[in-house]
Amino acid sequence: MSSKTGILCIVLTAIAFGTMEIALKIAGTAFTPFQLTFLRFLVGGLLLLPLAVRDVRQRGIRLNKGDWMYLAVLGLVNVCFSMILFQIGVNMANAGLAAIVFSSNPVFVMIFSYFIIHEAFTRRKAITLVLSLAGLIIVADPVAIVRSGNFGLCVSAAAAVVFALYTTLGKLRIEKLGGNVENAFSFLIGCAFLLIFLHIHGDPVFGGINSQTIWSLLYCSLVVTGFGYLCFMKAIELTGPSNASFAFFLKPVIALVLSAVILSEPITCGAVIGLLLILIGCTMAGPIERILFSKKVRDGQ
Repeated sequence: MSSKTGILCIVLTAIAFGTMEIALKIAGTAFTPFQLTFLRFLVGGLLLLPLAVRDVRQRGIRLNKGDWMYLAVLGLVNVCFSMILFQIGVNMANAGLAAIVFSSNPVFVMIFSYFIIHEAFTRRKAITLVLSLAGLIIVADPVAIVRSGNFGLCVSAAAAVVFALYTTLGKLRIEKLGGNVENAFSFLIGCAFLLIFLHIHGDPVFGGINSQTIWSLLYCSLVVTGFGYLCFMKAIELTGPSNASFAFFLKPVIALVLSAVILSEPITCGAVIGLLLILIGCTMAGPIERILFSKKVRDGQ
């Protein structure tokens, strides 16, 4: 695969994920956070399952006990923790601001990648870390959170940290398994855990699905979850987790504009300044520049 394919996957990821908060905000009015997360990852997992089965056959992949344990961990981390926290955060907070906060997850990917897969922590990454954290603080406005008692953005930040862990862990066996296998099986395993929780907690599984809610549910499932994760894992495979996470620096721009247009949410000065700091930090890290001009993509360089 060429480096241009990696860039295309990053852009498509940004577009799909850029509509995520708005879609989840709309769908979240009809479903509980656990139910909506279960449904969208169930549909997304089933959508990707034929691709995963094809890859297993074509590549001669043999899944051992360790692989299944690894996929179970991915499912727990992503579906049961990160996405549940994210759905709760979106329900509690402004969708555009939640998008910016969640999009800070590449900052934590850099940290996790250094310790887990030993990616180099360069000077440019350090600059990105400082600027992005500053932007995150401005957007979240801790003083306003304490005064209002609305901790939705804090929950979104926790979701970003956990998603960064998932992104980094996804690199460990992606060369063996591939993005389709990791996505499909981890999604479905995560849904199995959620299904158990739904039954124990007494939450509905398919309740609330009707002619009005089905469209937002399908969009969350097919476009955001299925297509978005497919592009994201392919980007990780081609460019490495830090470079693939560049999509999350493009995503908040899309989400902020769409949330203002569709949900009539205000674009505040703090949100713009914080977003600019994050984008400047991303530019300093220069992942796209490295992909374009390096003869060989080097993860984390």
